[in-house]
Amino acid sequence: MAGLKDKRAFTIDKDRLDLSERKAVEFWMKRWGVTQDQIVTAHRKVGRMIKDIAAELGKKR
Repeated sequence: MAGLKDKRAFTIDKDRLDLSERKAVEFWMKRWGVTQDQIVTAHRKVGRMIKDIAAELGKKR
């Protein structure tokens, strides 16, 4: 599976966001400069695809 790696070599799926993966949520929070609540709200509204969540938050993937 293709993915991004943070400094601890944790593989993050670059296409989908699983809210149960704490490190993945933290990665995207830091990358986009948003809160966990904002990510959860966007995830519930548009689904789990990173590109859709980013668009909902007004961020680039």
